[in-house]
Amino acid sequence: MAPNPSPNIKAAPVLTAIDGILDLHAFRPKEVPDLIREYLRSCRAAHVTEIRIIHGKGKGILRETVHTLLRREPMVRNFRLANDRSGWGATLVDIYPPGVPLPPRSAPASKAQMLESAPGWYRLLQRIFVKR
Repeated sequence: MAPNPSPNIKAAPVLTAIDGILDLHAFRPKEVPDLIREYLRSCRAAHVTEIRIIHGKGKGILRETVHTLLRREPMVRNFRLANDRSGWGATLVDIYPPGVPLPPRSAPASKAQMLESAPGWYRLLQRIFVKR
């Protein structure tokens, strides 16, 4: 019988090859943002430019979290839902290769700019219901 390991000893990290597939099922939601950013950086460094992020179907909350993160990340060229047997349980991501300079980040639009570009019916509802 092997002795029980001490609870104070942390397990060494497991190194795996970057294959372009990230399955989020084993992670807690609060870990997802940092995990995705780091995985994208690692893939880019390893010259992997096509990535599959498996988030599952469920209620779509994790999918929206992933898509929001991908919209903000400058190294992401584009992304789309997988059009295969996984349906909308996975997102395919294309990132810029390591030698390509990343596009500059644009400043977030102000509320006034967003309201100007909104449809007329939305601006009308804002005037009626939103107190300023």
